[in-house]
Amino acid sequence: MAAVPVSTNKKALIQRFDRETLYGYLNPGAFLQASGVELLNLSGNLLLVPYSEIRMVSFVREFEAPDPGERRLFTTRPKTPGLWVRMRFRDNEQMDGLLANNLLLLDPYGFSVTPPDASSNSQRIFVPREALKEFQVLAVVGSPQRRMPTVKVKPAKEQMGLFEQP
Repeated sequence: MAAVPVSTNKKALIQRFDRETLYGYLNPGAFLQASGVELLNLSGNLLLVPYSEIRMVSFVREFEAPDPGERRLFTTRPKTPGLWVRMRFRDNEQMDGLLANNLLLLDPYGFSVTPPDASSNSQRIFVPREALKEFQVLAVVGSPQRRMPTVKVKPAKEQMGLFEQP
């Protein structure tokens, strides 16, 4: 029985600042190159799109045109742990996202966030640093540090105290 190769490529859309959208497949572990994003388009051509041209890269469920009415900002405080961030693009549009609160997951080329609308076509979004004019951390979301409850333990009656007066 032959082993079936597992595809690691994910469906993705690259929205460019010229409002053109590129459709194709990305390898989530290797799509970020030093000079841009590597996309295998639907025609089977490998493209290298420079970061300066990219507004955002969306990992999507289906190849659909981006919905202009899609919610871009959180309406309430998110419940999922992470950093609640607000990004302002070079064209002055804003978008919120949840960034992992882990320094090991930060990328030198940009930010990978979870979008505010969980029911949208976009599951994960990568925003290049060059696409942003402003980046703001609004809150750290997560469970607060819980202290261990202090329990007063009474010594057993048969145990004598060290500093007790007879």
